[in-house]
Amino acid sequence: MSAQARSRPEIAVGAILTDAEGRVLLIQRGHAPSAGRWTLPGGRVEGGETLAEALHRELLAETGLRARVGALAKVFEYIDGKYHFVILDYRMTEPEGELRAGEDAADVRFYTLAEAEALPTTDGLMPILREILLGGTQTA
Repeated sequence: MSAQARSRPEIAVGAILTDAEGRVLLIQRGHAPSAGRWTLPGGRVEGGETLAEALHRELLAETGLRARVGALAKVFEYIDGKYHFVILDYRMTEPEGELRAGEDAADVRFYTLAEAEALPTTDGLMPILREILLGGTQTA
């Protein structure tokens, strides 16, 4: 494990944004970690920024969309040899704006849960989506 991974974990947020048809918004990561894999939009919380502000900033930067922040849906940890993130995934609804891939996203689209199952996704994403989209919220 590298020295960076042994330092304190970073706090990040993720947006579980669904549209009126119940599809979930996913981005294809353009950079490490997990470049090329599909995941939720989100990222690091900056100093002095609230969780809601981080959600809005990351969602807009990666997807071109704005949305309403809902309840905390899941707490997830990502740990590998270089990174350690504590990720707070929030439900989001009522997307508006022009959908486009930006910043860290190579692509961005709304998918049904069945469509998402066929994608190369980040580790742990599909169990979270099944749990949240098929009923109930739970933290770690």
